[in-house]
Amino acid sequence: MTAYDRIFAAVFPPPSESSLPTPKATPLLGAGGFEDSAEAHIIIDWDPQDSATEQIQWERAWHTATTFLSLPNEELPPAHGESNRNRLHGKWWKPCTPEVSSAIKYLVSPDARGLQLRRNQQEFDLMHWYFEEVGLRHYVHFALKEDDFAHAIPNVVKYLERAYIVYLHNLQDYVYPLCQNRAEEQRRLFMSKLTGLFTYSLPQRRVNDLLREFLSERAEIILEASSKLHPAAEDEECVDQHTRKALWRLQDIGLGDARIRKIFAEVMGELLSKYIKRSYTGRWQSNSDVSAKLHHWVENRFARTIVEVLAVLNTSPSKHSTHKKESSIIDKNNEITLADLGTWQEIAINRLGALRTEELFDIVVQWDNDSKGAIEDLKHYVTTTAARTHLTDSFSDALGRRLLQPGAATTEILRFYISAIRAFAVLDPKGVLLDRVARPIRRYLRDRDDTVAIVVASLLADAKDPSPGADVLQEIATEMEKNTISGAQDDDEGDLDFDDMEWMPDPVDAGPEYKKSKLLDVVGSLISLLESKEIFVKEFQQVLGERLLKQDKDFEKEIRVLELLKARFGEASLQACEVMLRDILDSRRVDAVIRNEENLTMSVTGEPLAAVHARILSHLFWPSLHSESFALPPEISAIQARYEQGFETLKQSRKLTWLHALGQVTVHLELEDRTLTEVVQTWQASVIYAFQNGDDDDNGGSHPVSKTVAQLTTELSMSDAL
Repeated sequence: MTAYDRIFAAVFPPPSESSLPTPKATPLLGAGGFEDSAEAHIIIDWDPQDSATEQIQWERAWHTATTFLSLPNEELPPAHGESNRNRLHGKWWKPCTPEVSSAIKYLVSPDARGLQLRRNQQEFDLMHWYFEEVGLRHYVHFALKEDDFAHAIPNVVKYLERAYIVYLHNLQDYVYPLCQNRAEEQRRLFMSKLTGLFTYSLPQRRVNDLLREFLSERAEIILEASSKLHPAAEDEECVDQHTRKALWRLQDIGLGDARIRKIFAEVMGELLSKYIKRSYTGRWQSNSDVSAKLHHWVENRFARTIVEVLAVLNTSPSKHSTHKKESSIIDKNNEITLADLGTWQEIAINRLGALRTEELFDIVVQWDNDSKGAIEDLKHYVTTTAARTHLTDSFSDALGRRLLQPGAATTEILRFYISAIRAFAVLDPKGVLLDRVARPIRRYLRDRDDTVAIVVASLLADAKDPSPGADVLQEIATEMEKNTISGAQDDDEGDLDFDDMEWMPDPVDAGPEYKKSKLLDVVGSLISLLESKEIFVKEFQQVLGERLLKQDKDFEKEIRVLELLKARFGEASLQACEVMLRDILDSRRVDAVIRNEENLTMSVTGEPLAAVHARILSHLFWPSLHSESFALPPEISAIQARYEQGFETLKQSRKLTWLHALGQVTVHLELEDRTLTEVVQTWQASVIYAFQNGDDDDNGGSHPVSKTVAQLTTELSMSDAL
């Protein structure tokens, strides 16, 4: 006996001797038995009064019936196909003679005296003996083969159907009709035992894997989640019929129990996730209709598949065995309610929300490339506290892994932060989710040395500049163009406005540090990055000074940014910046007056002079300015002297100090092949002017001028650094 046989022998003990066919010689009376022929005649119509005579009649009837019902000691033949079914006749399906029928009737008929005398005695129960004959002898030793479970579930079904047909044939045709009113009870009892034998004798893990593989494959075809497993031309209705028939066969052989329902539920859950990922990953366009399409798909495809399968699994084998030609059998108890459908649609939306949560980092990165539709999908998902917490935790984890790293440029982090503000403003207008996910970004940006410089430079940059520079974000400049002064609110102000009739309390899931904002202001969020306003104001003063000295325009944007910062930080903190801006604006008026009074457009001899304009600064309010001095061309020095005289006449109590290093000069360079016009620094113009006059040659031309660095340093009184 193999190990496999010993295991089954431990679960199903070998049949007792009392259940074996009765020998032909009856030891009780020493009389001869039936001949070795199925044609032996038993007279059971005579009603014996003597118990010994009745015992002989019972044992002969038992021997005849059990000999007829016994199965050959060999493996079952294939049970499919007309030729294979013909092979079952004779050896497996023997003809039933009147004597055999009379014997079976004597043993199972409720009216038979033999059965009445032995009622409730299991060793005299023919049905019990047949199950032990089938289950504990033949099925264990000849039918159960592990190799049959090495392939797909249809092979397992064929194997079990083969045993099912053979084992049930004799009972169905010859025994049950003689049981009279006990026929249905006996049939259900034997079917229960047989299906239990099939279920618990199979290798559970392997059968579960095969069932999962089969259900996944068939349901995937019906749901159209994938077409690579089967030809594209395969008709869907035929697939449904094939699946339905396969489930009926599983139900027939006892595998349509709670186990297959559990596996089916797991498979449908996996296919739902697979369908959502395959169909909607990366589909982020605005005006998203994904949720509507998903609801429709769940109602018309997903729910339909579940109804069809449950209709088969919830139908008894006897009921559907007579309706296998029908397209479907759906009991009223199997109808899906609107509550069930709503639950499945909610699950689908949650799976879509989980997908969008995984994609949220990339959605924010691609915000400017029309990814708003994904945020619209997420709005259907973040309706519960658990979903909102999952979204913020997942997004924060992605931030730590993919963005907040030393290798990431500050401009990229700021650009992502701006996109995150825009995206979360659509997702959650109250700002609770943004408040959670923005904290690590803001904390990380505060530790970057160049954050303030980039923000300030971007605030003052031109949004339409095609080449803004590496340290300028046009996104901030664009937001600055849209921003209004009224949109800036002081973070230190309380959020209780007793005159606000639309006031609402903070959301229930808001954190203790949550600050309500009527507007999710990008500029305001960037300005409030640093907890110390002195650092921001100092950097703004430095950048503002450079822009005021280099540009000559109306400074509308600088004035607007200054007013915005004054509203946030207070006028006292930005008083110096206001004085700087007023100096530049006043310089235009003073410069025009001096040039007109001193006639700086013409020389004493009547020749036109170089146009010299000055910006008069209040040095106490300006940041540290370059004070390097060097010699200017004599013509420029003479104009400066006349300019000083005019200023002292206009402002008698003040005196000018020239800062040559901060000036700018427009120079015209006449080369042999072209003329260049450039705006350069004053010290650069002085160096260029030093090469202007060369020695004339004999032909009236001039020789090229060459000077060493030492000569230039001495001649211009200029430092080596310049």
